[in-house]
Amino acid sequence: MTTLVFGHKSPDTDSTGSPIIWAWYLNEVKGTAAKPALLGEPNTEAAFMLKHWDLEKPEIISDVTEGAPVIIVDTNNPAELPASINAADIQGIIDHHKLVGGLETRGPIDITMRPLACTATIMVDLMGKDLGRMPDAIKGAALTCILSDTLEFRSPTTTAHDRAVAETLAADLGIDIPEFAAQMFAAKSDVSDFSDAELIRMDSKEYAVDGTRFRVSVLETTAPEIPLGRKASLMETFKTVAAEDGVDEVLLFVVDILNEEATLLVPNELVKAVAEKSFGASVDGDTVVLPGVMSRKKQIIPNLKL
Repeated sequence: MTTLVFGHKSPDTDSTGSPIIWAWYLNEVKGTAAKPALLGEPNTEAAFMLKHWDLEKPEIISDVTEGAPVIIVDTNNPAELPASINAADIQGIIDHHKLVGGLETRGPIDITMRPLACTATIMVDLMGKDLGRMPDAIKGAALTCILSDTLEFRSPTTTAHDRAVAETLAADLGIDIPEFAAQMFAAKSDVSDFSDAELIRMDSKEYAVDGTRFRVSVLETTAPEIPLGRKASLMETFKTVAAEDGVDEVLLFVVDILNEEATLLVPNELVKAVAEKSFGASVDGDTVVLPGVMSRKKQIIPNLKL
């Protein structure tokens, strides 16, 4: 059977590119039939990556069948995976997030989890000398993933190794990193065609704090005035999204990539309390700026308090 390789729901660049990278490796190097898949529409930056490197968009799947061989990348959280994931035959996990728990496997499997900024960095390491066989399009996907997850090395999740791998890939491809990253971030910032609900769910994870369930959403952009200009309708849509998704509250952080800060939308007293207790912020109005906050994984979710 063909092994499906996929990441988390609401696929960002890493969860779109890493399945493509690893499926190529399994097919072309390991001789294992594999196919990348997505659990939703890729975001605008991921769509840019596919077009720029002339990569086919993976099939979007809604669930997995019992016994289907799968490899999970860029997550290990069952809440971000298909409903039937524990009925599948999970054969491997490659991830750079904290261990959540809850996945069940049919036997011992290969798990690689490393404290790096990007899943694609881990994959490059795992390939070793076989990296030389990688075609430019796959190298380009890996470079795009790393630049996305590190916000062109601005994110506090960035390690020296992520940067070194990205710079090596860029040199091989003849890519100017600042110029290419600017194109990526411009694509990421173009959200004019998305509804408020789509924006909220575009880059979002569920997380519980003391029994309160949050949808923690991030919009990374070089043009924060665009989503912030829609703040009234976005905050009104929080109620609909929370009800539909079975969470208690939505937290939306608009991350200004260039100024290296986040703006949290504050629709009510609960979110105001979260901002004050989690980030030591003084809230006056329906938004609060959080200087230096760039990473949901490292700076937002670990600090959330009620």
